Amino acid sequence: MESTTLITAAELSAALAGEHPPVLLDIRWQLGRWEPGTPAPGAADYAAGHIPGAHFIALDAELAAPPGPGGRHPLPDPEAFGAAMRAAGVSADREAVVYDAATSASAARAWWLLRWAGHSRVRVLDGGLAAWTAAGLPLQQDAPAAEQGDFIPAPGTLPTVDADAAAAVARTGLLLDARAGERYRGETEPIDPRAGHIPGAVSAPTTDNIQPDGRFRPAAELAERFAALGAKPGTEIAVYCGSGVTAAHELLALSLAGLDGALYPGSWSEWSSNPDRPAETSH
Repeated sequence: MESTTLITAAELSAALAGEHPPVLLDIRWQLGRWEPGTPAPGAADYAAGHIPGAHFIALDAELAAPPGPGGRHPLPDPEAFGAAMRAAGVSADREAVVYDAATSASAARAWWLLRWAGHSRVRVLDGGLAAWTAAGLPLQQDAPAAEQGDFIPAPGTLPTVDADAAAAVARTGLLLDARAGERYRGETEPIDPRAGHIPGAVSAPTTDNIQPDGRFRPAAELAERFAALGAKPGTEIAVYCGSGVTAAHELLALSLAGLDGALYPGSWSEWSSNPDRPAETSH
């Protein structure tokens, strides 16, 4: 049965050749501190070769508001987000497909934002560009012609939590920390003000959601994974990461497993910047 969340390279190739092709968004990105006016992470990779017809989306500039008290990647202003999506051809009645290099770690941010903003037909290319090229499918270097979509965001379709609510979920439900285990344990912190994790949070690195080739693990395996972490029927689940990007990957994996969860957009970058909020470390 065709997935409503993921699409394979073969399925995407067929869809792009069909009568009503999806709009295609390239979300390649790398973690780091981006400064406005400098090349967007992923732009050079896009220019070197992308799936024909794909529009490049700069995660830092178009899928987030400027960093500040709300964290490194606050949710974007809906009007600005809508304008960026329309300029890439996103329309309410047209399917959107998003992809990144391989793991969907950044593509999932676009998937979640579009769903949060009310778009009902968004899929992620499972395995990303690596799966496309492994299938022997072509790339292009030229950017596609400009398009004009009609998508108007209606934020709030997917749930979010703030810092206080995330702390409450850690006490009464299941708060998942999607970062690497060493960051959760406080052994290292490469970018945020303090090391550690939100007290009561459970370590659930996104790397455990995928197979070696970057594709998501089967739904049954993901369901077993989250059950082992404490996700039971009726459990309230929220997810955070460093800045709300890879947490969307966790939420995508949860959805594949048949589970719902809320995003803490500020994530550790917001939490750790407030010295009054406790940080827990464990080994």
